[in-house]
Amino acid sequence: MILSDVDILGRLEDGDLEIDPIDDLDQQVQPASVDLRLGEEFLEFQRTNIPYIHPDSADEVDDYVTETHVDEGDDFILHPGDFVLGTTKERVSIPPDLLATVQGRSSLGRLAIVIHATAGIVDPGYKGQITLELSNLGTAPVALSPGMRVSQLIFTELKTPAKRPYGEERGSKYQGQSGPQASRIDHDPEFDGDAGGSSRGSPEDVGR
Repeated sequence: MILSDVDILGRLEDGDLEIDPIDDLDQQVQPASVDLRLGEEFLEFQRTNIPYIHPDSADEVDDYVTETHVDEGDDFILHPGDFVLGTTKERVSIPPDLLATVQGRSSLGRLAIVIHATAGIVDPGYKGQITLELSNLGTAPVALSPGMRVSQLIFTELKTPAKRPYGEERGSKYQGQSGPQASRIDHDPEFDGDAGGSSRGSPEDVGR
C-alpha cells in the first residue's frame, strides 16, 4: 500500500517516520509523496584518461572527484552530458515497515534533468541524507538552486516489517551519510579477496 498524504502526516506526527527539516508541510507534502529539496554539496567527476575504474578499487574514484559547495541563493550549473552527485537537504529515518522510492519531479524531467541513475530505493531502516545522481540529458545547461524542490519520496508499506533492516547489523555502507557519497562498491563481499571473490588485487589491497 502506498501512503497517502493523510498516512504520511500521521507517520510524521507519530515520529516513526522522520524527515528533517520540513519547513513547509503544505508545500512539501503532496497527495502521495513528499518533496525533498536540493542540498548545498556536490561531487563533480573530473575528466580523466585512465583506462577504467574497477569496482574492487572504487575508492580510487576519490582521486577524480572534487567537492563543490553552493550556498542557497546561488546556482549550480549542470551542463549537457554531465553527471554529478548531489544530496537532499533533508535527512530521513525510514521505519522497518516502510520502503521509500526516490523519483524526480516532472517539472525538472521536462528540462531533461534526471535525479537518479539506478539508486531509487531507500531501504527500511535507512537513516541519513539521500545521495542524488544528477545528470543533464538535454542540450542546454540548467541551473540548479540549493533549496529548490528537486525530488519526491514515495512510501510503500510492507506486508511485514523487515527482519533485518538497513543499518549497522547488516554492515550497510551508507547508513548515516551526510552529504553526497561516492561509490563504496569495493566494500561489497564479492570484491573481498578473503571471501572468495574475484578481486584482481591481493587481500592486502582490498578495501583501501
